[in-house]
Amino acid sequence: MFFTNKTRFRKYILAILIGLPNWFVIGVLINYSNRFATAFYGENKVVSGRAIMYGYAAIAIGDILIGLVSQIFKSRKKALYLFYFFAGLSVVFFFTGVNNDTLMYMACGALGFSTGFWAIFVTMGAEQFGTNLRATAATTIPNMARGTLFLVNLMFLNLFQHSWGWGIIKSGVITGIIIMIIGLLAVVFSEETFHKDLNYVELKDEMP
Repeated sequence: MFFTNKTRFRKYILAILIGLPNWFVIGVLINYSNRFATAFYGENKVVSGRAIMYGYAAIAIGDILIGLVSQIFKSRKKALYLFYFFAGLSVVFFFTGVNNDTLMYMACGALGFSTGFWAIFVTMGAEQFGTNLRATAATTIPNMARGTLFLVNLMFLNLFQHSWGWGIIKSGVITGIIIMIIGLLAVVFSEETFHKDLNYVELKDEMP
């Protein structure tokens, strides 16, 4: 039924795209943190596994706090805007302020915290749909978002770094700009669901 109605299909795709920055941060910036460190300041002892650990620990904190922020703002979208803003600042810090291993780990922690909107991302996605599709949305949307990591990596490694011969820093910057814009636009065009009445079902119909 996600694919038989134009409006539902649009909401489903937008819900998936909101999670793109999360996987760009984890799958590219944090995962390749040791390679970025080499490009930033040369010899280093950054371990990607440790950077991922710091990133996920910070994500857990962000996931808790964004729920509180959403309650304070009485809005899912405003909470996402705030964390997208933090993500933008963290990405800028990652590319401009890191010149040693300690700062790299701190940057990975900041990136993790700022993309710790997984709970609201899944909640908002589920709230877009009626009771007969809500559970399916809540389980498939995050998995579809995880699947986009392949496309993000394809953009970063193949399209830019390999095919165009760009360095890792320029590839990361351009990929990040594209991903952040897509994610932000997805939030902008998504429905606010904080005060939405969820007691309804989706009608079965065909996409014109």
